[in-house]
Amino acid sequence: MTRAPIRVAIVDDEPLARESLRVLLARDPELAVVGDAIGVDAPALIERERVEMLFLDVQMPELDGFGVLAALDPATLPVTVFVTAHDRYAVRAFEVHAIDYLLKPVDDARLAIALARAKQRLADAGATDRLATLVDEHERLAERFLVRARGRVVVVPTDEIDWIEAADYYATLHVEHEAHLVRQTMAELEASLDARRFVRVHRGAIVNIERVREVRSLFHGDSELVLAGGTRVRLSRTRRAEFEKRFGKAR
Repeated sequence: MTRAPIRVAIVDDEPLARESLRVLLARDPELAVVGDAIGVDAPALIERERVEMLFLDVQMPELDGFGVLAALDPATLPVTVFVTAHDRYAVRAFEVHAIDYLLKPVDDARLAIALARAKQRLADAGATDRLATLVDEHERLAERFLVRARGRVVVVPTDEIDWIEAADYYATLHVEHEAHLVRQTMAELEASLDARRFVRVHRGAIVNIERVREVRSLFHGDSELVLAGGTRVRLSRTRRAEFEKRFGKAR
């Protein structure tokens, strides 16, 4: 039985680079380029088109190549070939066990080698696990989140988050007057955020300490944090010592 063409996507912030690579890949009858995008639009494209092989630029504004991978479900990560304009990224790709890399401008012979490796990896049941490890190593501390909002994918930098509220198996990122739901638990978020800036103030809330403007005492040892903009978040007595340790206690 003949296999259906491999579903390929190209992600690069340069239109000319995307088109050039598309022309080269069109020569291979085993491939079908199902779309191309810039970094911030890539996760939606990859999920929608069920992409199997991904040609991914490393350095892009708003969302780089590693950020794109981190936004995807680890169980369905496509086989990925990194694309870079700089040798230093090639070294890094090998360090994190990337499938392969291409140096811009893409050379026909080098592309053929990368394609052969990528096709072989598609048949390797361990490919997804290794790529998921790559993403995990890069994203131990989150710098940004990708959230869906009214049919769009929005980039939310962590330093713009005021506080995070628990919502069962989800969480809500509060950013000024907007709220974004993410499919992560509070424990997962706490582990991925910089502890120097974000602190768990009770079971259902994590606060960006840069947004704290006032601490008010309540009954039974609890306190209330007043954030920039006036939002009030409870600080439990069991969390107060840790809060003061990270935030800096007034004398």
